[in-house]
Amino acid sequence: MKLTGAQIILESLIQQDATLIFGYPGGAILPTYDALWDYRDRIKHVLVRHEENAALAADSYYRATGKVGVCMATSGPGATNLVTGLANAMMDSSALVAITGQVSSALVGSDAFQETDVTGVTLPVTKHNYLVTEVEDIAQTIAEAFFVARSGRPGPVLVDICKDAQQKMCEYVPVTSVQLRGYMAIKPQARQDAPRMLAQAAQLISQAQRPVILAGQGIKHGNAHEEFRAFVDKSGIPVTTTLLGIGVLDEDHPQNLRMMGMHGEAYVNQAIAGADLLIALGMRFDDRVTGNLKTYAKNAKVIHFDIDPAEIDKNVPADVGVVGSVKDLLPPLTELIEKRSYPEWFKQINLWRKDTKERDVLGSKLPDGMLLAPHVIRAIWEATGGNVTICTDVGQHQMWETQYFQHTRRNQLITSGGLGTMGFALPAAIGAKFGRPTDEVWAIAGDGGFQMSIPELATVVQEGLNIKIAVINNSFLGMVRQWQELMHEKRYSSTQMWSPDFVKLAQAYGICGMRATNQAEAHEIIARAREHDGPVLMEFRVESETNVFPMIQPGKSLDEMTRRQPAALGGGMDEVK
Repeated sequence: MKLTGAQIILESLIQQDATLIFGYPGGAILPTYDALWDYRDRIKHVLVRHEENAALAADSYYRATGKVGVCMATSGPGATNLVTGLANAMMDSSALVAITGQVSSALVGSDAFQETDVTGVTLPVTKHNYLVTEVEDIAQTIAEAFFVARSGRPGPVLVDICKDAQQKMCEYVPVTSVQLRGYMAIKPQARQDAPRMLAQAAQLISQAQRPVILAGQGIKHGNAHEEFRAFVDKSGIPVTTTLLGIGVLDEDHPQNLRMMGMHGEAYVNQAIAGADLLIALGMRFDDRVTGNLKTYAKNAKVIHFDIDPAEIDKNVPADVGVVGSVKDLLPPLTELIEKRSYPEWFKQINLWRKDTKERDVLGSKLPDGMLLAPHVIRAIWEATGGNVTICTDVGQHQMWETQYFQHTRRNQLITSGGLGTMGFALPAAIGAKFGRPTDEVWAIAGDGGFQMSIPELATVVQEGLNIKIAVINNSFLGMVRQWQELMHEKRYSSTQMWSPDFVKLAQAYGICGMRATNQAEAHEIIARAREHDGPVLMEFRVESETNVFPMIQPGKSLDEMTRRQPAALGGGMDEVK
């Protein structure tokens, strides 16, 4: 059957069960959009208002479903606008395929209108990329792109297709299997070494008295929740998660200590600093997790499981490093270990936990009616029972979400980790809602990040998406302001943030808008928003200079956290030790 290159693109997407595209049309991709008209009953296209948000929505769709996300854009500025979204997916290991139009093959390299060397530009922020100049190569290339995106450590792949390749015709033969010479998700040697390394890991676990499991996003990517739970229950070892690992184990599980790192729970960081064994599963020892590497868990042996061999020994040397999927590796390890408990270790951790609770800002004496961002997060959790999908932006509210929202559902928090992309929440909520249409989906953003993605309100309305949007407005770029306060003598250079009237803005888009300025109003508008059948934008005007604690300042160790004074010693929201 002869088809145009554009038709082959769409047939190839259907072949990959990728029937949802987030995109924005333009000249060099127009043949494909023209062909899409005839495929509109089989492929859903979501018109975003900025190409970056197409990539972010596709990224979130993958996190919500486990299916490869797809975004599409034209050449030049359309393609370059994808770069931040691709970098976000690369840092957070999200499987994504981006399809971009390119000028006709005869014009490549001539500085034609809207020409950019897209493969060159995106090389550092993709797992792989392709330039397709011949129609005959389209089907094979797209099949390879999906294979690379989802295999091994997931990541984004870009396919740049010349306009004339989209217009020409050739015989279309569906590609049903892919064999890439030289590409192996896991090297054979790593598979052969695994039994020996697992035996060594089991020996270290048997000797440990103060072990801690560091659970990362690799457990999600490997769909290894059941295998992980079995290991946790048998081992009896306390568990802490990375930001992106939240949701691999219910936070009401008695062994779950919650999140580690720069703004993780203080008692968690104290436990890691005092551990004699760290078992790292599908996490990469990011600097926001470790603090100063020279002093990180200096008395602990390290077992590190990761599907990417490049991560083993990259930041923290491993006594036992095992390459592979945690889904495959955990069951044999669980068989090798004995069932144990650690009463004395948990007793010490609970003493640290008690001290942390005494420093909680919600336990401090505050002026009547004062609304803090933590109040808002806790109110959303209480109102929803935690039974929602949460998409956050990046900043203080993101960290407060991890502290004041208890996650008891798998993978319910979708957030930008490695890249820290402001503006992520709203397009991520769009992607998540398409992936989980029956879920109650919340986008939680600060006033700064939200203003980077406001135009996507039009996408929400056009697609009829019932998304609840909480804008936590502290009139600052909050996290940057916090650093300025603590490290730059309150020299608030360029961080005070003027915002429009968000309620009127919502109304301009045809969205229900509400505002709260105190705790009673916050509870009221959250309840009203949940009753409303349609999107709602809620503005919460919160106290401007609240800080996220604890905080590990750059260059400091885990046990050198900046913390709030206990309430019993007169600690208020800004009193630190």
